[in-house]
Amino acid sequence: MLVLNRFHVPPDTQDGFLERAHAALAALARCPGYRSGRLARALEDPSAWTLATEWESVGAYRRALGGFDVKVHATPLLAECLDEPSAFETLAAAAPGEPVVITASDRAAEPWR
Repeated sequence: MLVLNRFHVPPDTQDGFLERAHAALAALARCPGYRSGRLARALEDPSAWTLATEWESVGAYRRALGGFDVKVHATPLLAECLDEPSAFETLAAAAPGEPVVITASDRAAEPWR
C-alpha cells in the first residue's frame, strides 16, 4: 500500500515544516508493517512537498495511525496535507530488470482488464 500526503509549504515556513516532517517520518518508520518512506520536494515548485510511505497492508497503516508516537508526531502534520485521496493500493509493481507483477484489488472490481 502506498500513502502519498501532499503539502503546500510557503518557503518562509519550510524550516519548521522540515523538522516536523522528519519527526513524522521517524515515528511512522518505527511502526510494524512500515516498508519505506521519503520526504520529497517538487523540482518545479519549491513550495510543493510530498511525504510518501509504503506499507505491507491497509491494516498495518491504519494500526500505525493509532500509535502514540504517530499521534504526537505525524497526525498533526498529516492534518495539514492537501485534502485529496492519499492512500493507494498497489495493483502492479516491477523491481529493476524484473517483469511487472499484477496484484488483484482487495477493494473493487477491475474494470480496466
